[in-house]
Amino acid sequence: MTYCVGLRVASGIVMLSDTRTNAGLDNISRFSKMFTFEQKGERVIAMMTSGNLSITQGVMSRLRRNIQKAEEEGCDVETVLNAPTLFRVAQIVGDEMRGMQGEYRDAITAQGVSTDASILLAGQRKGGKLRLYLVYSAGNFIEATRDTPFFQIGEHKYGKPILDRVISFESSIEDVVKGACVSMESTMRSNLSVGMPLDLVVIENGALSFSNQRRIEANDEGFASIARNWSQLLRNGFEKLPALAD
Repeated sequence: MTYCVGLRVASGIVMLSDTRTNAGLDNISRFSKMFTFEQKGERVIAMMTSGNLSITQGVMSRLRRNIQKAEEEGCDVETVLNAPTLFRVAQIVGDEMRGMQGEYRDAITAQGVSTDASILLAGQRKGGKLRLYLVYSAGNFIEATRDTPFFQIGEHKYGKPILDRVISFESSIEDVVKGACVSMESTMRSNLSVGMPLDLVVIENGALSFSNQRRIEANDEGFASIARNWSQLLRNGFEKLPALAD
């Protein structure tokens, strides 16, 4: 399974994904679900994937192949790095998703395997606003808004309640990072198919580069401290709840 969460607030974007992939209890692997593209000072883009691994890896391979063609061969190819807007970038990703689905869906589903997949796409270009999109299997997509500042893909149900309660469009980047970590920790605690290590990226509004981009390993003390303190706060809060009145 997978859990990826992308949050877009006024001050920036936070993206956090796990790396565990399983095809049964005895077939657990590690694959990065985070993909980044950067032209410092011009454009910064991050994508996270969920669903059929062959489909999502194929989409990412096609996106990178087109970038390579444009750079090395001088081809007139529109890519995620030269598209005029982030909306157009979302269209390009959706087109590649639709292409992969059209090419392989029948053969894959004939084996009894789902081709469902989704991609979270976020970033900013010079002169543009921060954007966060959710791209579906059919290639269509929706954009995060002030009222809905985050998207989740994969095993989302365990991590959503905390985000609903603590994250708003006005939240600081520091609080958004904490919220994403608590959301991920809650998911890992309740679903063993989601696991460490984690990939984190932070894009501050107007920076046009990754303010933070790193892997969080299982022994990361910062993440462990957030998990311990959150658990203790929950226990303390629970103990202070009044009894249900008769």
